[in-house]
Amino acid sequence: MKIVGLDLGSKTLGIAISDPSQIIATKLSTITFANNNFEYAINELFAILKDVEIEKFVLGLPKNMDGSIGFQAQSSISFKTRLEEKFKKDVVLWDERLTSKMAESMMISADLSRKKRKTKIDFVAATIILQSYLDSRKRV
Repeated sequence: MKIVGLDLGSKTLGIAISDPSQIIATKLSTITFANNNFEYAINELFAILKDVEIEKFVLGLPKNMDGSIGFQAQSSISFKTRLEEKFKKDVVLWDERLTSKMAESMMISADLSRKKRKTKIDFVAATIILQSYLDSRKRV
């Protein structure tokens, strides 16, 4: 079974997926949707993953730098509930502070143009979120 990593924005959902042994995260796709149309995003995600055996989801939780929960984090918490209802799978909220900055840095180092970075940032961030979750389980 695989684990799916998600990076939720107000208009995009970055998707990453683990290998069956749950060691390596790989970018999968990005869903683009109208501002805060999370129902559409979940339905598209369901279509993309319909043939994949999923154990759970890891959804980025964008906490503020002081650890508090802001508007974007509230959106993620609400999205988590909708995901659980649709997929009947556990959803782990994972602290994603600085993952978008890490993704941006990685793509700048790879010399990707600003235009290419903009289209790839979400699934790269999802991959970082999922990989950090997978790596944390090795330490336990």
